[in-house]
Amino acid sequence: MLIADDLDKLLDILPDFVKSPLNLHPNKKFLIEVVMDLGRKPEARFPDGPEYLSNVNISWYDLDFCIKKIPNFSSDNRSGIECTLHRISSIKNRKGNIIGLTCRVGRAIFGTISIMRDLLYDGKSILLLGKPGVGKTTAIREITRVLADEMEKRVVIIDTSNEIAGDGDIPHPAIGRARRMQVARPELQHQVMIEAVENHMPEVIIIDEIGTELEALAARTIAERGVQLVGTAHGNYLQSVIKNPILSDLIGGIQYVTLGDDEAKRRGSQKSILERKAIPAFQVAVEIHQRNNLVIHEKVDQVVDQILQGSIISLQRRKYSCDGSIFIECEASDSADFVTHSKFSPGSNVKIKKKFSHVNLLSSSYNSSRRTANFDEKLKNRLVVDKYRSKSKNIFFDISPISLYVHGINIQQIEATINKFNLSISLTRDIVKADSILALRSSIKHDSKIRQIAKFKQIVIYTIHNNTISNIARALKQMLTLHKVSKFDWDKFCLDRSQLELEALLETRIAIERIVLIQKQSVELLPQIYSIRGLQHQLIKIYNLKYYSSVVGSKHRLIIYPK
Repeated sequence: MLIADDLDKLLDILPDFVKSPLNLHPNKKFLIEVVMDLGRKPEARFPDGPEYLSNVNISWYDLDFCIKKIPNFSSDNRSGIECTLHRISSIKNRKGNIIGLTCRVGRAIFGTISIMRDLLYDGKSILLLGKPGVGKTTAIREITRVLADEMEKRVVIIDTSNEIAGDGDIPHPAIGRARRMQVARPELQHQVMIEAVENHMPEVIIIDEIGTELEALAARTIAERGVQLVGTAHGNYLQSVIKNPILSDLIGGIQYVTLGDDEAKRRGSQKSILERKAIPAFQVAVEIHQRNNLVIHEKVDQVVDQILQGSIISLQRRKYSCDGSIFIECEASDSADFVTHSKFSPGSNVKIKKKFSHVNLLSSSYNSSRRTANFDEKLKNRLVVDKYRSKSKNIFFDISPISLYVHGINIQQIEATINKFNLSISLTRDIVKADSILALRSSIKHDSKIRQIAKFKQIVIYTIHNNTISNIARALKQMLTLHKVSKFDWDKFCLDRSQLELEALLETRIAIERIVLIQKQSVELLPQIYSIRGLQHQLIKIYNLKYYSSVVGSKHRLIIYPK
């Protein structure tokens, strides 16, 4: 990563007894900010903690020395240094005199968004979430450069505090060919947002720190006009935005709906429920938990609906590996805590219940880092049969039997059918551990408790009219067809394949079994050469699924569709 920070220009405005220790400091390049408060020692803040720079206390003279070297402070008590990204914020007393300064280092870090670069090429609006100082502004600055220079789009930045493009009339070169509109006062940001769309014909609008109801409304208006948005907001998780009545419009807004008796009974829910009001202004949400640790929500509307329903949601977590490659894993999160809170109060953050690690499934070919596969140790006790290992390539793949819960049917009949047809199904008495439920229709119809558990845990219920052997066998075989691989010789199919071919086949199989068959969602696979795509086509046909293959530019797209 290439870093441009112009740190010397920031140090030049500081008094000598503050500047000299910083020039000699071994971690100078990691400096976050310098804090100077009247009557206190100057303090430097680094990622691993703060340090005092001198035993001399800050005086009125020292503060005045700094203030004279920078432009006037705006109405939001912020200033900057010409042609740099640094930000100086002031603290004032009751009389309006400045008694403290926060000198924050601004850096342009090129290459920071490689972990989510593929999201930019879909043309969807992206909302970045994270606590202050986690790197949202740095990321949005690099996104601006990529959109303007590499993708050659018409990009306009709404720069309220000159944080994205720097202070002064000439924007910092870190934003590339993008144009910058400055905002005179923070409360006018929403007006400038609308003005940018009406006057300058942008394809992309960049907004930093959406924080008011008017700004959220302006973002919705811009999205409805077909302009791509990239913005940031404070909040560690998507749930934080849903609970925030000011920002909830960014993800469609939520409202209370009262259901009729029949509808509430059908859904197995209370009569008063929360629902999404409208289409979200942002289609993609990125939670920045750490600089190299993100959670991606590629379909915000679906995720918001699942959170409001209290369903288990799938999270896509992306991290940088030690070798610089990008590691992607899928996690399951329980959102039931959100539904139990009737008010929009803080609390009940995401709680990870179980984790499914699999081959990376990116929707774009623009991420050039090496893809890796990781299988969680915690799943080994579940993945017990049909273990495949390629001795020469050291690649593992496991297939577990379907865990079946039976209700209202003689278990001996089920066991006899499984043994007769040699089906890869195991029975369980714990409904929570079940992948599927097989029940007699007349029995399950009056058992609302099991239906509610199945809905909450997203377990598919298969019903039969009567418990004859033929009906049971038909239901079990349908289960295998929908959930697991059809009977075929996987070892033989993978025999003498190269490592690239094995990785592509593993990705295809996991995509089908984890997403297409279970979650009923389509999946776009990673681009591959013609010969490997041919193998993927064969595997898809074994599952009796439909797919679509096309070439858009240099990108080969292979999409698998559910039945």
